[in-house]
Amino acid sequence: MKGSTLPWSSIAVAIGTAVAMIVAGANAWLAVAVLIVWLATIWLARPEPTVTTRGPDEGSVSRQAMVQLVEPFSVPVLMLDNQRIAAANAAAREALGPHIVGQDARVALRHPAAVKLLDQPGGSAMVRGLTGPRSIWQVNRVAIDQRFSLIELVNRTAEADISRAHTDFVANASHELRTPLASIIGYVETLSDPDAKIDKATTARFHATVLRESKRLQSLVEDLMSLSRIEAEKHEPPKERIDLGQLAESIVGEVGATVGEDRVTVSAVPAPVIGDRQQLDQVIRNLIDNAMKYGAADKPVHVSLAIEGREAVLEVTDRGEGIHPDHLPYLTRRFYRTDPGRSRQAGGTGLGLAIVKHIVERHRGKLDITSTLGVGTTVTIRIALAGAAS
Repeated sequence: MKGSTLPWSSIAVAIGTAVAMIVAGANAWLAVAVLIVWLATIWLARPEPTVTTRGPDEGSVSRQAMVQLVEPFSVPVLMLDNQRIAAANAAAREALGPHIVGQDARVALRHPAAVKLLDQPGGSAMVRGLTGPRSIWQVNRVAIDQRFSLIELVNRTAEADISRAHTDFVANASHELRTPLASIIGYVETLSDPDAKIDKATTARFHATVLRESKRLQSLVEDLMSLSRIEAEKHEPPKERIDLGQLAESIVGEVGATVGEDRVTVSAVPAPVIGDRQQLDQVIRNLIDNAMKYGAADKPVHVSLAIEGREAVLEVTDRGEGIHPDHLPYLTRRFYRTDPGRSRQAGGTGLGLAIVKHIVERHRGKLDITSTLGVGTTVTIRIALAGAAS
């Protein structure tokens, strides 16, 4: 630019600092934000020989320019003027509230680790409960100069929830696998003991128990593998055109031939959907299996398939004891059981409804469970008809 010179040395220092931050493991967005604000500060402070006077609002103009530069960032970013929050981008205002602009940063962040970070040249701290009781945020601070600094907030809540869910899943799966294994080993050791005096009736009973527990273990492993496959495919939308009504009728016919036609009934209309045939088959079979296990033995399970608006509506209804309302929100959790003893006795793995939920989610559908004590339970699945999915 004519009449002015660019401070190339300062620009080089700014770029070098940003690169060093990334190499040192700092968040790339924070490094870019620091570089932008630093370059903006250099640009606004460059000498302008043609300007001989400075207005009283020069400081506010410079600050406003820096605010506009950090505003587009998707992560919450605060600009501090010493200890006071001079500006906050939209993400920060949404997370912490618009009132934080102009507030003392120690009051806004109000966490010992974050407050301690404000007294240091820079660094990082993990803050819990900043935006909610279970929220976890990583607070990163980088000094621009002796007066200004940037605070970046990175939400780690979801990562912590996923880690906690993974830990709980491994613990529950280990317990579920260990229980039948311990039973199998105990009975086999008894049967193989040459000194054990066991009559034929007891031997037969032990063999039956080993077989039952082995099948339970097999079912559990198959469900775990199935759940793993479904989760791996959840971001791949299905592409096959399927008549869900015809599929429901076919499955009910197969089940009825095995358990008796009076145990399961069906009423279905043609309902073309875009889906994964194997997974939708698994959904219907799991729901029928659950209904038959926990419904009344002398009353049939009913499967219906109707069309409502632009959706195929599948319902599986049993006439059993029903489920207490307190349990309904948790039924699709892995290994969740309303009655663990009864579930294991019936051969349930505690993964059936979790599998159903993940398959329905992959098909962009909706799952609903309603139940009335003493009347029964209905599981409803809604999937967009072919050509109606958005």
